[in-house]
Amino acid sequence: MWNFPHSSVLSQIPKLYKTENVSLQDKIIHLHFFIGSCDWYIAEYDGQDIMWGFAILGGDTVNAEWGYISFNELKEININGIEVDYEIYWQPKKACEIDKIQQCSGF
Repeated sequence: MWNFPHSSVLSQIPKLYKTENVSLQDKIIHLHFFIGSCDWYIAEYDGQDIMWGFAILGGDTVNAEWGYISFNELKEININGIEVDYEIYWQPKKACEIDKIQQCSGF
């Protein structure tokens, strides 16, 4: 990953399980990572490695799902010199306001 989120951005993400009582459609997505047809939308972070959010891998909207994501593994992805990118202009928004998540979840 050639552009890491700044620590001030990471510190704003709720810790794991802090948004358990928030419906999936109302979860705030704080970060967006992508490479090719893969997207990771981050709602929670343990502050070290484990993130929780929504992943769409290879454009597969049928099998896209909520789950745990290793930040360290995202940082290590490198496909022929192409690395995972962090969307630096991303503004936190509800999952139901993100078109790709809507398409997969039916919100």
